[in-house]
Amino acid sequence: MSVPPEDLDIVHADDDGRTVDRRAFMRTALAGAATLGLGAPALAQGTGRGQQQPPPRPLGNGEPPAMVFQPYPGGTGAYLEKIARERGREAFDRATFTVEPWSGPVPGSEEEIAYLPAHRLSALVQSRQLTAVQLTDIYLNRLKRLDPTLLCAVSILEGQAREAAQQADAEIRAGRYRGPLHGIPWGIKDLFAVRGTRTTWGSKAHQDQVIDVDSDVYVRLRDAGAILVAKLATGLFAQGDNWYRGQTKNPWNLSQGSSGSSAGPGSATAAGCVAFAIGTETQGSIVSPTIRCGLSALRPTFGRVSRYGGMVLAWSMDKAGPMCRTVEDCALVFNTIHGADEKDPATVTAPFRFDREVDLSRLRIGFDDGSPEPVVAKLRELGAQLKPIPARPNSANISGLGVESAAAFDMYVSTLPPAYVDSVLAATGRGRGAGAPPAAAPGDTAGRGRAGGARGGGRGPGGDDSPGSAVSRFARGRSTSALEYMQAQRRRQLLIHEMDALMKDYDMYISGNGDVGLTNQTGHPAVVFPWSMTEGANSQPRCTTIIGALFADDAILSVANAYQSATDWHQRHPNL
Repeated sequence: MSVPPEDLDIVHADDDGRTVDRRAFMRTALAGAATLGLGAPALAQGTGRGQQQPPPRPLGNGEPPAMVFQPYPGGTGAYLEKIARERGREAFDRATFTVEPWSGPVPGSEEEIAYLPAHRLSALVQSRQLTAVQLTDIYLNRLKRLDPTLLCAVSILEGQAREAAQQADAEIRAGRYRGPLHGIPWGIKDLFAVRGTRTTWGSKAHQDQVIDVDSDVYVRLRDAGAILVAKLATGLFAQGDNWYRGQTKNPWNLSQGSSGSSAGPGSATAAGCVAFAIGTETQGSIVSPTIRCGLSALRPTFGRVSRYGGMVLAWSMDKAGPMCRTVEDCALVFNTIHGADEKDPATVTAPFRFDREVDLSRLRIGFDDGSPEPVVAKLRELGAQLKPIPARPNSANISGLGVESAAAFDMYVSTLPPAYVDSVLAATGRGRGAGAPPAAAPGDTAGRGRAGGARGGGRGPGGDDSPGSAVSRFARGRSTSALEYMQAQRRRQLLIHEMDALMKDYDMYISGNGDVGLTNQTGHPAVVFPWSMTEGANSQPRCTTIIGALFADDAILSVANAYQSATDWHQRHPNL
């Protein structure tokens, strides 16, 4: 998903700035409470004084908190009522997605077929000019051939993929066609659980982890007939593009990593190893590898796709979305995976109507100073009326990502000796005694426990998968007070209202830098797509981003698709 920002160190002090000893403070507070007749807090359950409390209910990584983030300024309920009044209940029904029939000869080489967009593969499978077994074999062979170089796959699911492909072909022959993803091979970021497969989170310590759960996004695609061929690499605990086998590579330039943390989905899709992939983003992890690998992708409005069965970094920021070779593919996949899921309380069903014939003149499209001029010019040529957008609100220093990730990974950090945790934080300047070397963690060899910092994630095979690295990354939020976290979330709500006020005059805007930090705080959707190529020996695509109003995922996909229909940058692929 993404790298947690630097958290503020919280120092508890009295009004004169002097550090207050906790025990002295508690004695004073209890004495004051007794004087006021408030009584002492209960020390234990039951009737006996000093009786031990039962241990708290154990928590893993995934259990959501009672507080649920809602990106719409007035709350999800107000949004749903607004849409129901304006568009009627039928607006919430899932749209039927149809693909244009195939015309002309079928490509003659497996490589040409491998690089076709998913919606073109769909037309071939539906017309029975290509079988699911043939297509699955093409992608499995490419995965096995290219993965040793790209390091894009954690598990190649050859047996179950071939079995699913045979079933898909039998169903299609029998007239039981499930829809445009039936028989289409795909890959999923290895943060999502699929029963019977490993879910490693990019960590060597978890490389044999099998979670007995099917993630919701997998179930929706499986039920649509799509064929899972691989669990794809993520950086260590959804950070960067380094994981326990090494660095996932950019197919356009093997000297580069594919960026992270949806590194495997980006690399595998760009290399023609899958027809499409599912990635996740907390703070840039769909957008960044999409840009690096020259793809098209949708980072949806927060809450539109279930995260159930996926590793958590931040309940109020994590999102899942499609990473594809074309914008239309993104619309096709999103049409299948979006919608409310009772297992993810943040999810909501909102209308989605992708429009291949969108009237650009009816949309209010903005652009900022960094927007690529050729994109602005092409959209104007196609009928869009664009206008500059003012500076966006400042989103600095309000994120709760550090606290939420600390809670999500407490099940790991809390198993380590407290003295070791304290020493790691001290060594990285986040605790008392900064500069002291950390104590050795159980099982650490000399020096292996040293924290590499939040962005450390080693460069060699395995990265820095030590307890010290995990502590450095996930324990910092433990020192932030509940008050500071809540105040940050209140400021985040003010930011949402500021962004809402700005967007009242725009349906979307083109952003030069993607406004990744801001829009991951506010929950706005983004579509990324290529618009040119770099020059030089390692030429690769340049991409830009369109940010949409909340729940306007269909509108930004329709506009980006109009651009792609008039250009051919998305048709390029790396020479492997």
